[in-house]
Amino acid sequence: MLLSQSGPAVVFGFTAVSASAFLVVLGVVRRPPVPTGMPPERFTSAIRTGGRYVRNSPAMRRYLLRVFLFVLPGAAMWALLPLVASEQLSSGSTGFGVLLGSLGVGAVAGAAVLPRLAARLSANRLLVLSAVLFTVSLVACVTVPNPAVLAVLLVPGGMAWLLVLMGVSAALQVFLPQWVRARGLATLNMVFAASQAAGSLLWGLVAQAVGLRPTFLAAAVLMVAGAVTVALWPLPDVAHLDRDPAVYWTDPDLAYEPDPRVGPVLVVVRYVVPPEAQGPFLEAMEPVRRSRLQTGATSCRLYQDGINPSLFVLVQSYDTWEEHLRQHTGRLTGADRQREEMAHSFAVDVEGAHLFPAVNRDLGMMPSGPTDAWS
Repeated sequence: MLLSQSGPAVVFGFTAVSASAFLVVLGVVRRPPVPTGMPPERFTSAIRTGGRYVRNSPAMRRYLLRVFLFVLPGAAMWALLPLVASEQLSSGSTGFGVLLGSLGVGAVAGAAVLPRLAARLSANRLLVLSAVLFTVSLVACVTVPNPAVLAVLLVPGGMAWLLVLMGVSAALQVFLPQWVRARGLATLNMVFAASQAAGSLLWGLVAQAVGLRPTFLAAAVLMVAGAVTVALWPLPDVAHLDRDPAVYWTDPDLAYEPDPRVGPVLVVVRYVVPPEAQGPFLEAMEPVRRSRLQTGATSCRLYQDGINPSLFVLVQSYDTWEEHLRQHTGRLTGADRQREEMAHSFAVDVEGAHLFPAVNRDLGMMPSGPTDAWS
């Protein structure tokens, strides 16, 4: 209504003033600092660590994939709805405002019913339901000539949009450990924005080439195809995982205290595993390896001694000693502890971590350390 009466400049100005309220809140509200016993993370190091967490978390990657498969076809609605209002309905900016308002009404309704649906339906069934609802709205955009009827049929689309984005966002807030939660949600926002931008460009080019009707129908088909893939790539069940911080490693017992920012650093742990338990041990160590990579290690490999097959060595590399210390002070969770205890249950002996800081950065030389057979 404001657009039709006053023009776009007033609309964008009003929106900018409204958004400035968030700046005021951010400037006034200050959360009390949480003591960690560690210095604040450096910006670039924190970004790299967050990226490693996402790369090494299958559950996180699956959440991002589901958002991408929903938002990419769904972007057709947001990109081309103005053309539906102007070309198909000849209703101008007022008609566009009404259609957009219908999507907003659907989003408000989705927020109201989301808790009830989440209690009755699994996350994967909720994804499929949302895709079906949004498909109905996509098809209606190019098959319903009556503006009032179309406005009603866009309500399910707004509801579906909110169910997916808020459902995934809420699930990630529960799943992500506290230390990486903000970085994980930022990654979700990046994938969402990139998917919408790429989808808008894609559907705009398609509409320019073949017209609105084939474009919306193609987006609807792609949305249904994405819903079908839920059977192949479902959201993982992570509700049982303990995501609370778990500080269970003993403090490193070193002859000297390294500079926290010295690096790279090699950390080695030895396991003695009898032959009959080596199969289950190797299977149990894979989640442990991913845990190390998620929480700070740049590489993590498990080696078996060529002379003593019962000896296994977990070799972990870190950019700095500080990155490893952060695993001791809050990055690990209860789920990480359970995985580690499971792996340890198959070993008859576990020798604690040995630290090997780099001594020659130019040549990449490392001190030899204890030799044994595995060196």
